[in-house]
Amino acid sequence: MTKRNETYKCNVCKNVVEMTSEGYGELVCCGEKMELLKENIPDIQNAHFAFVENVDDIEKKVVIKHVMTPEHHIEYIEAISNDEIFLKRKYLKVNEPCQMNFKCECKDGFYIRLYCNLDGLWTTKQF
Repeated sequence: MTKRNETYKCNVCKNVVEMTSEGYGELVCCGEKMELLKENIPDIQNAHFAFVENVDDIEKKVVIKHVMTPEHHIEYIEAISNDEIFLKRKYLKVNEPCQMNFKCECKDGFYIRLYCNLDGLWTTKQF
C-alpha cells in the first residue's frame, strides 16, 4: 500500500514520483517495481540540512547550503506541515540559490524535505 507523500524512484529511467493519495497495488516503471526512497536525516554539518529563518510571524525562509551544478543539485524543496495538510514545493534550477520562502500557520509545526539528484531524499524535522 502506498501512503501520501511517499517518494518512489525508477532505477532504470530515474523517474521520481510522489504520492498524493493512498492506494493499493505496486508502482511499476520500465517493467520494474519502483523503489520507495528512504528519507535520510542530515545533521547540521550535512549539505542537505535545511536552515529556516523567520521572515515574520507567518512567512519562513528555507536555505540549504548545497552545490547547484548540472552534475549535483537539489531538484526541489518542500515544506510540509506535521499534520500533512499543508505542502509547498519549489522546483529549483541549476545555479539558482537553494532556497524557498513560504507562508504557513502550521500550529503543530512543519518539516522540510528535499530531493538531491545524486544523494536522494532528505528530511529536516526540528521545526
